[in-house]
Amino acid sequence: MLFKNKFWSITTGLMIAPMLYLIAFGWGIGNSMTIDGMSYISFVIPGIIAMSTMTISFGTVANGINISRTYDKTFEEFMTAPINMVSYTIGKIIASALRGMYSAALIISLSLLFRGNVNIDIYFIFIIILNCLVFSALGFMIGMIIDSHADMSKFSNFIITPMSFLCGTFFPLDKMPFLIKDVIWILPLTQTSIALRRNSELFLNPWIHPLILVLYFVILLIIGIKLCTKAE
Repeated sequence: MLFKNKFWSITTGLMIAPMLYLIAFGWGIGNSMTIDGMSYISFVIPGIIAMSTMTISFGTVANGINISRTYDKTFEEFMTAPINMVSYTIGKIIASALRGMYSAALIISLSLLFRGNVNIDIYFIFIIILNCLVFSALGFMIGMIIDSHADMSKFSNFIITPMSFLCGTFFPLDKMPFLIKDVIWILPLTQTSIALRRNSELFLNPWIHPLILVLYFVILLIIGIKLCTKAE
């Protein structure tokens, strides 16, 4: 019902940033350079999808939980209502992940205008879903831990924003210094970027990267449920 009532505001809000990235890197650089044997626009579209689904999935639930706990005080109403906290946690995470998946669908539609050659199949969609779930679960956990909106912004500035640009979204990971590359490789957004492209030497096999994302999701989900149950 919320999505239906705010359909246009949600849709336009999700399209602005990806459209700017596609214009800058599509028309600005476009086919003038190649990376890993593909045009730059074909390389960068999966990165934009990975980055956008991360930020949307994380921000939607993290900010919502944080505000409901610290400002609106509506979180307490859910605590006193006859709602199982496991169901509440899973519901919030899935709802935020669905917002991220919707943003991915919009970006894929927009990318058709820029003639990017992206291989979209079941595996591609599966990785996007996992990425949305991982960062939605992370957002729920952080929303339960951080007690102020200012600190939430600091977390985004120090963790989410660096991941947006360093995890192989806009340039290959092999361009990074050796030690930094090893640290960045284990991050979930890096796994998503590698799996969505599937043509990098860092792509190990079709199952390693999804398994790492599933492991991240399970750990973050368990922590989120424990934090929510403890708050009850």
